[in-house]
Amino acid sequence: METNLNSPSTAAPLDSDLTRRAFGTATTSVKIFGALAGLSLLAVAVVAGSGHQVNTFMWVRAVLLPLVAVLVHRLTVSASRGSGRAFERVRGLAVVLPIAIIGVDLIPGVCPPWYAVTQTVCMLPVIRLALLTRGPALRTAFPR
Repeated sequence: METNLNSPSTAAPLDSDLTRRAFGTATTSVKIFGALAGLSLLAVAVVAGSGHQVNTFMWVRAVLLPLVAVLVHRLTVSASRGSGRAFERVRGLAVVLPIAIIGVDLIPGVCPPWYAVTQTVCMLPVIRLALLTRGPALRTAFPR
């Protein structure tokens, strides 16, 4: 028998204050990530506009991260409404994103140090999100 993860019968028990607060913090973390990603895009545009060299990698990453923030926000909101599938996706993305972003930035010659620092700062709220999705409030709401 197949179960729909979005059906009310399998919705996460979201009635506890602890769970609601955890999702509030998670949503705020994603919004901060989006704002920092937008500032990173602005920084790349300013550096390029001032005549300094900005490579294609930096432009692509700077454009994609705000879009990823929108996706993660939508998934987080969906998870806060009881979607176990969205929760699992947020949980996975919150771990993979910082590893991938920071890991690639550490490869010598890929990007200048200032860019690596801005990208690392962008990932701090995502790391917080990863910790939240593995914390007791949300683990209880979405048991495996």
